[in-house]
Amino acid sequence: MRMGRPREFDAETALDQAMEVFWRHGYEGATIAQLTEAMGINPPSLYACFGNKEGLLKAALDRYTKLRNIWMSEVVAAPTARDVAERMLMGIAEKQTDPANPPGCLLVQGGIACGSGSENVPFELAAHRARNEDQLRDRFVRAKAEGDLKPTSDPAALARYVSAVSVGMGVMASSGSDREALRQVASVAVQAVEAQSAAEEKRPTGLRE
Repeated sequence: MRMGRPREFDAETALDQAMEVFWRHGYEGATIAQLTEAMGINPPSLYACFGNKEGLLKAALDRYTKLRNIWMSEVVAAPTARDVAERMLMGIAEKQTDPANPPGCLLVQGGIACGSGSENVPFELAAHRARNEDQLRDRFVRAKAEGDLKPTSDPAALARYVSAVSVGMGVMASSGSDREALRQVASVAVQAVEAQSAAEEKRPTGLRE
C-alpha cells in the first residue's frame, strides 16, 4: 500500500508567504496561482490543508495577529496612555512604510474589493482589528483607574479613536503616503490623547504650549 505523501513545507513559512500575497493584492485580487506559487505548494495541497481560499486567509490572519500581538504587548506596556498611543502610532508609521513589507496593513488591505462569495472576509478582518481595539481599551481603563487619565475620559472612545487613526494610516500608506506624512498624523493623534491625561489637566494654564 502506498503511503500518503508527507508535507514538504513549513506551515509558518508558507503562511507568511500567503500573508504577503493577501497583503499586497487583497483577498479578491490574490489568485490561487499566486498563493500556491508563493507558498511552494500545489492547489490540491492548499485545499487539503486549509479547505479553501477563505480558510487560508483565516489561517494567514491568525498568523499575522499572533505576530502583531507580540508587538501590541510591547505597546500596551508603555508607562502612560500618551506613551501607549505614541508607541503604537509612531510604530505603525515605521512598519507600514518599511520597504521590507507590503505598504499599509493586512487587516485593511485584505478586505479591499471583496465581491460575491467573499462577504465574510470584511467581517473577519474587522474582528481581528477589534481585538487590537480591545487591548487598547483595557489599557486605557487601567490608565484611568491609576489616575493617568482624567476622571471624565472615556477609555472605550479613546481606544476607538486611536484604532480608527491606525486604520486611516494604513489606508494612507497603501495609497503611497510616505513615513513623514504618517508621522504627522500620528503626532496630532498623540496630542489628542495627551489632552485626556490627568497631568495635562493639572498643568497651570500659563505653562501650556
